[in-house]
Amino acid sequence: MTNISAQAAPPPWYKQFWPWFLITFPAIAVVAGIATIILAVQSDDGLVNDNYYKEGLAINQTLDKTQKAHELNLQANADWDKLTQTITLKLSGKLTTLPPRLTMQLAHATRAKQDQSVTLFLSPDKKSYTGRINSVKQGDWILILEPEQKNWRINGRVTLPKQNQWYLNSK
Repeated sequence: MTNISAQAAPPPWYKQFWPWFLITFPAIAVVAGIATIILAVQSDDGLVNDNYYKEGLAINQTLDKTQKAHELNLQANADWDKLTQTITLKLSGKLTTLPPRLTMQLAHATRAKQDQSVTLFLSPDKKSYTGRINSVKQGDWILILEPEQKNWRINGRVTLPKQNQWYLNSK
């Protein structure tokens, strides 16, 4: 006759291997899902425009401005001083008079929240424009130069902070 009470009782479930093995994979999936949600909420990519229809209609106006700049053979060379964050720009082309102010937009290639606009003022000698930007982050930037009347527009691309000489044209 065997004594039933002499057999050892099995250990509790939390001291066994298989329950922990089976719980591990769903727990990892839950943690990864929470991390993904946190990343999605905190890092807006800014690539999708809510007003895409209006922007699509505005493309024709932008093309007209670029065509006008092409007819005027407009080009700009800018020097950027990294220490003082100052831009000195020389505009050339078939303009009868230089506008008193220009607006330069620095648009980050992927992060719209980092975009900024700089007003460039005509120097007293009427040969160049000067303006100051806020500090910019490293990366690829799209440059858009327009006068106050917004009747023409020239563009350029630059990689900051590597390039301190920028070239913009109407092509």
